[in-house]
Order: sequence, then C-alpha cells, then structure tokens
Amino acid sequence: MSDVAAVEQFVKKYKDLKQEIAKVIIGQDEVVNQILISVFSGGHSLLIGVPGLAKTLMVNTIAQALGLDFKRIQFTPDLMPSDILGSEILDEKRNFKFIKGPIFANIILADEINRTPPKTQAALLEAMQERSVTVAGHHYKLNLPYFVLATQNPIEQEGTYPLPEAQLDRFMFAINLEYPSFEEEVQVVKATTTDVKSTVNALFNAQEIIDFQQLIRRIPVADNVIEYAVKMVGKTRPNSDAAADLVKNYIDWGAGPRASQNLILAAKTHAVIHGKLSPDIENIQAVANGILRHRIIKNYKAEAEGITEEQIIQSLF
Repeated sequence: MSDVAAVEQFVKKYKDLKQEIAKVIIGQDEVVNQILISVFSGGHSLLIGVPGLAKTLMVNTIAQALGLDFKRIQFTPDLMPSDILGSEILDEKRNFKFIKGPIFANIILADEINRTPPKTQAALLEAMQERSVTVAGHHYKLNLPYFVLATQNPIEQEGTYPLPEAQLDRFMFAINLEYPSFEEEVQVVKATTTDVKSTVNALFNAQEIIDFQQLIRRIPVADNVIEYAVKMVGKTRPNSDAAADLVKNYIDWGAGPRASQNLILAAKTHAVIHGKLSPDIENIQAVANGILRHRIIKNYKAEAEGITEEQIIQSLF
C-alpha cells in the first residue's frame, strides 16, 4: 500500500476510533485527541486534573479501542521500584525466576505519579525513555507500542514529590482536564447511573499502531515549518535574543530541543488525522499548548500577576 493510501485509511480508522471512544467518554474531545496524537507519535502524556474527571476510564477505554494491553499502577508513598518493575523469586527448584511487574503492558496508567518518591519515579523513567527495564542485572525489553499516561492532581501539593524538570520533559504532552459543561455532565450522570454497559470494540492491534507510527515518521515536512517550530521553542528561552518581553519578564527557563522534536512529530500526526500529507504552521500552533505547557518554568512574578502558560505560548505565535 502506498503512503497516500495508508494516510486515507488512517483518517477513516481514526474517525471510527473517536466514535468508539465516544460510546463511553462524553465530551473531552480535545483531551482524547491529544492522547491519541501522542499514541500515534510514540510519546507519553501527563494528565493534570482534579479527581473524578474519568481519567482512568478514559485511558482504559482508549486502550480497549486500540486493542492494547492496559495496566493501572496506583502510585503511593510506600511504592518501591520492584512493585512496578517486577522481582526475582526462588521457585520450588531453588532457581531464580523473574516475575514481571505491571510495567509490562502496552499502555500504563501511572495514577498520581507525584505521590511516589523519586526512586520509584526514576524506575518508570527508564521504561519511558529506553522501552526496557533492568532488574538484578538482566535487561528486559518491553512490548511495543509502549505508552505511559501519568495523572497528577493539581490541588494537593502536601505529601507529594513533584516531578523534576528532566522527568517532565520526557512527557510529550501535558494535558489539562477541565470540568465538563452542564449538558455533558447531565449526559455523564444519565449514562453512568443505569445498568446499561457500552462495549468498546478493538479497532486496531499492536502491529497496526507501530505501522501507523512509522508512516507518520515518513511524512515529509517543509524546512520553513521546522524552522518555525525551532524559532518558537527558541523564543521561550529568556536569555535568547529572539525572546519577547513577556518571556524575559515572566520565565526563568525555556523549553529544550526535545520540545522542537515533539512539536514536529505531533504536528505530523495532527496533519495526518485531518487528511493532510504534510504539516504546516497551523498544525504546529494546534499542538503547541500541550507540548510547551510543562516545559516553561514561570518565575514568582508570573505567579503573582496571574500570567498563565497559555498566555505566554500564545505570544510566541
């Protein structure tokens, strides 16, 4: 199949996928889009939202519709690296045997990732970056596609271990979940307080997703679009000549080169799901919020004056 035909097939399957997810998840269209863009771009996502906004249900539904293996890990202060990676045990023949932990799945929901100490967060980090884990000197490859979706509650900061910047940078998207609208909440309550269960059909399998990820990487990008993305990321750095006054006044640190790479990858996927064969500047702007939000560090002045990350990112366009 030619790449053009493959793109057309992907557009059709993506529409069906959205309909399948909508059987269970009401509204949250932009959130679902960003999660799916990061899946097909091969990146991870950080979901930031208050409890009860169906984060777990959303990830579970997406995993079912994609035909992938799904595991949920509830992060707690006493969770140890071996609890997520697995550990070696002595079997009845007195041989060491490795029992795989919950990290061995295609989609991992790392629930409340900031509740666990840095030691356990770091164990997840190797899996996210290398797609492999090392236990007792042995190296184990994880099954592809591999995708971590971490959640964070923005309200409570007591007794939490905030993710360090280097670790935040590994997430392709930071996605803010908002409360549903009145109409959506009415539909949610109607749908969840009856005994009717919606079944979600698997429309993809692991190999198809890997093929589509490779197809997206083959999408050509014009030099001016790449230069636009790199310039946009460069403008977030307060000590660069290109930085605007807003950035110089309100930002301590800007985004690194990983932001530029992710902008291009996500723009390719955003273009393909809209049936385009190459991304343009509009596609870069469409994904910029989710990709830059967690990569710019505001100073105390920005906090005091109520300047949001979104305002700063809009000023870069």
